[in-house]
Amino acid sequence: MPTNAYGNYKSTISFLEKIIMSLKETLRNKFQIKEIWSLSWPMALIMFYEFLIGLTDVYIAGKFGKEIQAAYGLAFQLYFAFIIIGMALGVGIVSVSSRLFTSGKTDKLNIAVNSSLALAIVSGMFFSLIGVLFSGDLINTLHIPQELKAYAIPFLTIYSLGFLFDYILLSTNGILRSCAMIKKSLWVMSVVCVMNVALNFALALGTPLGYKGIAAATVISLFAGSILSIFYVRKLVTGFKFSLGIVKEILNISWPSGLLQVFWQIGAVVLFLILSMLPTHNVEIIAALTNGLKIESFIFLPAFAFNMASAVLVGNLLGKNDKENAFRGGVATAIIGVAIVTVLTIIIIFNARHIAGFLSNNDTVVNESIRYIYIALLFEPIMAWGVILGGGLSGAGDTRSVMIVTALGIWCVRIPLSYIFGVYFGFGAIAIWWSMNFSILTQAIFLSKRYFGRRWIAQAGNRIAD
Repeated sequence: MPTNAYGNYKSTISFLEKIIMSLKETLRNKFQIKEIWSLSWPMALIMFYEFLIGLTDVYIAGKFGKEIQAAYGLAFQLYFAFIIIGMALGVGIVSVSSRLFTSGKTDKLNIAVNSSLALAIVSGMFFSLIGVLFSGDLINTLHIPQELKAYAIPFLTIYSLGFLFDYILLSTNGILRSCAMIKKSLWVMSVVCVMNVALNFALALGTPLGYKGIAAATVISLFAGSILSIFYVRKLVTGFKFSLGIVKEILNISWPSGLLQVFWQIGAVVLFLILSMLPTHNVEIIAALTNGLKIESFIFLPAFAFNMASAVLVGNLLGKNDKENAFRGGVATAIIGVAIVTVLTIIIIFNARHIAGFLSNNDTVVNESIRYIYIALLFEPIMAWGVILGGGLSGAGDTRSVMIVTALGIWCVRIPLSYIFGVYFGFGAIAIWWSMNFSILTQAIFLSKRYFGRRWIAQAGNRIAD
């Protein structure tokens, strides 16, 4: 065997042995399983609420036809593109506030809360204004079937009214999670879920708004949730003290996460555009991807719940300067998350036809949705492993490595392979679904290497504000 190949082989074996030893040690010590579960189950329930809202949206959109369902899917992807900054700020807020909460720096925590709320409100107002004014121009520039544009523009315009409230919710829920008030965050999102689902049926099916009621229900429920969350966070606000230093620290952690979301959301939109290039049934396949993503979110959102729980757990432990347990806590959270995701994956795969048939009455959409489930869900446990480890890295403030790895998976694997094999060579949607799987595998491998390399632990102390 050549020297270089032998060296790479030994390095790979050593890395795998390191992972196996860490897993054994974590399981043997049964590290803080109770604490991990106390953080994870409320987040899992919150993510279930998100899934239920999305499922209701898709179900009602399906009542208006495949064009409305496909337009909703596109508008919803653009909706997330607009709240990228809010999601990124949430990551930075959790990383900073979770460590300040356990470090005993109460005054600085109060200032961080004030600064976070100010950032969220200003950013949310800005993007709401941009969305309302330019939603039509944005959608008209996209190369999508013309019949979808007429429906997607009203969707996105109405959604834009809720950006401010979503920004507030993202920041306040991050604060509540970081400061041992996760059940209050759960209560806030319970109210949002009940209102959103009820208003979906009432406004879309019972008023002249029609399909536009789907977006209106979201805006109204977000408004109610933001008011309630501010009420709970008020105890951490003692006067209005704003710190430019803390803002810079939050932004320094947030910008890689924001850029990651840019890569992710633009990649999602590009994927929709690639699907629109398919020569046959492109509208049905776009609708199938919309349905498939909502079905997949039943698995992805619990994984993301463990991602956020891992961020809080690792951040809290680093605030105590307990670095070894911070490392083990992230691993233990990933193990539990993967186990749960594996069970959910099996359940959905065995019920794929019933679930797909529930979301659409179009045979082509149903069949393509089933095929998506059978292919894409095979890699869900791998996805969960990478996502949860990424949460631990983000909790330590190591958002740059998560950004780089995710961007690599999307733009060097998913998008090129989807176009080359799906469109250029003509293998169609199947090749695109498999390209998505290969990108997930790439991300999981590199995130594992970063996490178990432990360099982020040594660097974490330098990110804690003095």
